[in-house]
Parts: sequence; structure tokens; C-alpha cells
Amino acid sequence: MTDRFDAINLFIRVARTRSFSLAARERGLSQPTVSRAIAGLEKELGVALLARTPRAVSLTEAGTDYFSRVEVALNALDEATDAVRGSGVLSGTLRIGTCSSFGRRVLIPRLPAFMAAHPQLRVTLLLEDHRQDLIAQGIDVALRFGALEDSCAVARRLRSWPRIAAASPGYLSKFGVPHCPADLANFQVFAGPGNNGAGVTLRQGSEVSSVKVDCRVAVSTNEGRIAAAVAGMGIVISTSGSCDQELADGTLVRVLEGWDLGDVDLHAVYAVGRQARPAARAFTEFLLAELARLPQNRPRIETSQRMSLSGS
Repeated sequence: MTDRFDAINLFIRVARTRSFSLAARERGLSQPTVSRAIAGLEKELGVALLARTPRAVSLTEAGTDYFSRVEVALNALDEATDAVRGSGVLSGTLRIGTCSSFGRRVLIPRLPAFMAAHPQLRVTLLLEDHRQDLIAQGIDVALRFGALEDSCAVARRLRSWPRIAAASPGYLSKFGVPHCPADLANFQVFAGPGNNGAGVTLRQGSEVSSVKVDCRVAVSTNEGRIAAAVAGMGIVISTSGSCDQELADGTLVRVLEGWDLGDVDLHAVYAVGRQARPAARAFTEFLLAELARLPQNRPRIETSQRMSLSGS
């Protein structure tokens, strides 16, 4: 049992470092010893976990699946040990999943403070612009925007952001400024993945207006759609928090400010049937406090700026 446990730990180190030699040095072992241990584990499992070439080591499909599952188990073992010892110290690896835009713009700049508070904790960030599988990918907490569709998950709402419409000053100078929702039909609009022919609903008091928007260029990620708008390719519809830097530096300006495009909720999501790890709960509380410090809305464009754009 001890040999198998040691082999699993060695496999985890090789998978993380992508190197037999680095894993061997960390454990004070020879490289052949590490190689034999993992080969024995692969023989016992009946599958190849690692693909080996003279220049690189990578996980096979089976290895990726095995890695995510045993890492969860080892994290649980570490936490059980800490609980028995009464240390209260967070350790192991916390796997966080979210979209690339939120990860780059909001999460990563705040992560150093969380890591400094928990020096024995490792974090793996999975930044992917698709709905992640919490169980298959071994994700402890996923940060998801919009409607929750995963019935195999429990969630905690963190906050919401208003959706806005924005474009570059150059684009508005060249093509004009939309003054009402119906005007959007005459512009290139990045409204989301596969946005061509999509409908956008706007509200102003009791008035509700829905308009179909189109764009010659479809962009699969929110980050890409914002970049396209900055490049002068059209109007982007996104959350205010996703493009706050561009709004602040003037590379994007808001349009149709008097219209409400709805809010987008952010949730921390955990797999159902699996107790949320202490590290996941601590991270959620940390992020909740950090997000509470962010402004709810960006300031409206000054009247003089709006008039100059309209008159262009």
C-alpha cells in the first residue's frame, strides 16, 4: 500500500512538473527509480498515464483523468491530516475554474493576497471559455456568469454586473451613434458567441425593446469581442466589469446609456454530493469581500463627450 501511495505521489509530481528528473530531485531519488515506480503504477492500472518522448513528458487522456481524480483524493487526505492535528492551515491544491476574461482581469490581480494569506496552499487556475465539468476536471470551485444550467452543482451568488453597450470613439465617429435600440440593427454588434442574428432586449422604464443584431465577424470569447470593439470593428455588449479598463482609458465609450440591458450574475459553483473543501470556502469568502469593493456601475459619459460623438 505504501509503495502504491508513493507511486501516486510521484506521478502527481511528474504530472505537475512535466519532468521525471525534477520530480526525482524534489524527492531525493534517482530518475530511474521514479520511472520504475510510475511504470509499476501504469502496469497495475493497465493504462499509460504519461506519454514520454526524449524532449517532453505529457499526460495521456487516461493520465489527465487519473490526475484530476487522485489530486482531489490527496487534497482530502491532506485536509483530514490538518484537521486531526488541529492546525487549521490550508494546504493541498485548490482547483479554480473560470472564463479567461474574468480570470485575467479580476481574479489573477487579486490572487497574490489570497496566496500570501495561505502560504501552504497551491492553486491551479483553469481558464477556459466553455462550461467546465466540475467532476471530470476535479474543480473545487467554478466561477460562472449567467444562468446556471448544471443540475449537478450547488452555487452561491457573489454579485452581479450590468450589461452595457460600448464602442471605440473612432467607430462611432465613422458610423455614428445609436440613439435607440432599433438603431443597433444598423451596426456591427458583438453580443456573444455565435451572435449573428441574436436578439438583444433593452428596457427603459415600462418600455421594452428587442432587436436582432448581426456582425460579419463572430468572436468566440468575451475578451476577443472587447478587443474587436477597441479595434473599431463594432459595438460590444458585455458586462461593465469586463471592460472597465477600456472605459476608464477611453478606448471604449458607452452608448445607449439610458437603456437597461439587464444584469449578469456571478456564482461560485461546487459539485453536488461533494462537500466544499475548506480552501474552496475560504477562497469564496475572500473573493466575495474583494468583489464587494468594486463599483457597481461605471460613470455615465459626460454630456459634452456624448454631444461631440453625436455630431461627428
